[in-house]
Amino acid sequence: MVSCAFHGDRLRLARVALGLTLEQLGMRVSATRQYLNQLEQGIKAPTEEMRDALADALGVGRHFFGLPMDVGIRPEQCHFRKQRTTPLTIVSQVLARGTLLDGFVSRLDRELNLPDVSFPDIPVSTLNEVEDVADAARAHWQLGTGPVSSMMRVVENAGAVVSFFGGVSERVDALSIDAVRPMIIRSDAKPAACRLRFDLAHEAGHLIMHRGVQTGDKETEDQANRFASAFLLPRPSFVHEFPRSRFLDWAEIFKLKLRWKVSAAAILRRAYDLRMISADQYRTGHIHLSKTGQKRQERYDDIIAGEVPELLPSALSALEAAYPGSVGRLVDESGLEREMFGRVSGLELPEAEVSDANVTPFRSYV
Repeated sequence: MVSCAFHGDRLRLARVALGLTLEQLGMRVSATRQYLNQLEQGIKAPTEEMRDALADALGVGRHFFGLPMDVGIRPEQCHFRKQRTTPLTIVSQVLARGTLLDGFVSRLDRELNLPDVSFPDIPVSTLNEVEDVADAARAHWQLGTGPVSSMMRVVENAGAVVSFFGGVSERVDALSIDAVRPMIIRSDAKPAACRLRFDLAHEAGHLIMHRGVQTGDKETEDQANRFASAFLLPRPSFVHEFPRSRFLDWAEIFKLKLRWKVSAAAILRRAYDLRMISADQYRTGHIHLSKTGQKRQERYDDIIAGEVPELLPSALSALEAAYPGSVGRLVDESGLEREMFGRVSGLELPEAEVSDANVTPFRSYV
């Protein structure tokens, strides 16, 4: 049944998710800023024609505005890479899109047996404690001390949904949202595989160490970086394998890169943090990478296979294969149209019929 109610908070949520100002939305629906502000404040209710116009302009169903306004994603739940320098408009837009994605995922959670959320909660107060947290996380997920074959599968097996927000998160690089079903969001730009793996580990660190903590400052970012480094390059193995010599052995460093799928720059940082190289060697190493044009793209970046999200695409395919039309129904129940769903999920809606051959084996969802 279509609700006749109109919640101004829902109007603001959709507007902010698209990054529109009141003036910009007003131009789309031929309304004044003052009028739209009154709608968002609940002072006025729109006509049926205006309701339809707003729905069309925002990429939502007209019933979207009548859905109950769940508690949105709060700032302390959202871990931005550069929170202090991120414009407030970008922060608000990401929070809005995260709220919309969370609304869809929560409905999907009721339909499928998604992996249990299993991020341990281990707060830290000093950088020195982070090494132990990384070791504890590996033990919790039974990963041993060898290379992580897929960081994407680590976080997805731990219950996180990984997605891409096009046109938003380039300004913040990567972020995580500590919701009931955690979300890790990255730019839709295609980063080097090593960079993506480090970003995923960084965000996992936030979800483990900084629950309920406002992050984005130097201290919490240093902690998350140290976690990613220690998690991807565990101390016992790294100390054994890193080449010790008077001069940096680049051939051996790049062998480590290929084995552990961690950038040479991150390997240098790990060696420096563990006091296996001096400050001069660390600086010399970065100068070498810069002079050889490897600051943005390193040697072997092109041959290390990239990692792509599996959990959400596989879940949608499995649900659609079992019950054709179910994904579209969930999207509709969320009040989203196809384009808006793509914006908040980074995915296209599957076709009505999907063969079993197209479902990537990941885990039993139904």
